[in-house]
Amino acid sequence: MLFDWAAQPFFTVVISFIFGPYFVARLTDDPAYGQAIWGYTLVVSGVAIAILSPILGSLADAAGPRKPWITFFAVIKILSLGFLWFAVPGSALIYPAILLVFASIAAECSIVFNDSMMPRLVAQDQSGRISNMAWGLGYLGGMIVLIFVILFVAADPQTGQTVLGQAPLFGIDAARGEDARITGPIAALWYAVFILPMLLFTPDAPRTQRSRHVIRNGLTELKHTFAGLRQRTGLLRFLIARMIYQDGINAIIVLGGTYAAGLFGWRTLQLGAYGILLNIIAIGACLGAARLDAMIGSKRIIILCLISLIFATVGMISTGPDHTLFFIPLTPPVEGAGLFSSQGERVYLAFSLLVGLTFGPVQASSRSYMARSITVDEAGRYFGIYALTGRATSFLAPAAVATVTLISGSATLGMATLILFLLVGLVILWKTPYPAI
Repeated sequence: MLFDWAAQPFFTVVISFIFGPYFVARLTDDPAYGQAIWGYTLVVSGVAIAILSPILGSLADAAGPRKPWITFFAVIKILSLGFLWFAVPGSALIYPAILLVFASIAAECSIVFNDSMMPRLVAQDQSGRISNMAWGLGYLGGMIVLIFVILFVAADPQTGQTVLGQAPLFGIDAARGEDARITGPIAALWYAVFILPMLLFTPDAPRTQRSRHVIRNGLTELKHTFAGLRQRTGLLRFLIARMIYQDGINAIIVLGGTYAAGLFGWRTLQLGAYGILLNIIAIGACLGAARLDAMIGSKRIIILCLISLIFATVGMISTGPDHTLFFIPLTPPVEGAGLFSSQGERVYLAFSLLVGLTFGPVQASSRSYMARSITVDEAGRYFGIYALTGRATSFLAPAAVATVTLISGSATLGMATLILFLLVGLVILWKTPYPAI
């Protein structure tokens, strides 16, 4: 469970709420162009993860131990995040984009190995509870780092002071984007420290084969696994559904903050507060879902969450500084009126909090849905395929958002494409058996 605690600040602080919006809104003077490049950055990392995940999962099944792989990718992730410090405003977008691609690949591949340990360590009837609790613990870790950044690092560029009225730690200069740039090294340090308990104390699978046989046998098993999916129609249907709706969820999480940054002109302070609110809701939702999963099952939780996410996304994209639900007028924002002072911002927050209520449980219960549908011996390769289905089409949602945004010049129309991914995934999942067999 501490793996999620260690890993989540990268997704919360770097990708979603601080560095990602900084990449879109402050590294370049054109937010629409920044969102497009950000979307294509997600495309590249998603394709690479889709290719690597099932291969690495099969190799792990063939070799046995998972923790050496996690250690290898931890080094890549930590170094990549550390170098984000050099992404100064006005510099070329390509270099931080490359670093984020490497960090994302390392993070997601590590998740494959961590998740594949769960069926061996946790009884099937407890997988939903443990998965949701771990997910909630991850959000708590991400929120703690986010709060630290907001209170002690992020500063008003005009005054140079934090929300507490003090100079930021480490001599941070917000005018040079250092309050956002430092989130990379902070997330790297957090991961390096809190990954250690899992690496040192969690029981790992014993080595089952000699190194020279691992690659050949692992790839052979992967080939047989893909062929066998044609007979496991329920599992195949679940993987396809999850492939589509997870693509939309990933894009909502990653692009929701960047969209708000361009829409309302939010900077580090507003984005950090936005992230804190979402994580508070997500933690409570995951803890509640940990009990609810055992009562009604993972499938029902996923369906309820997808319906809520569709409604929330419609609400977010239909809200602007002076309107909501496309045509309902709101009081225009007043400059300098305070944090989230305009009606448009508060309505956007309300819809976003519904996202926070659902995006944690839908992912945690998807993980437990998968764990309940496979055996211990096939966990590595099937969780590799599970990661593949979370990334195989991951280029489609960001690419759809980026391309529609570039063609139309409207970030709103770009974000609207995400509703289709959630809706199609929901329709396919509706008739999928549970557990998926």
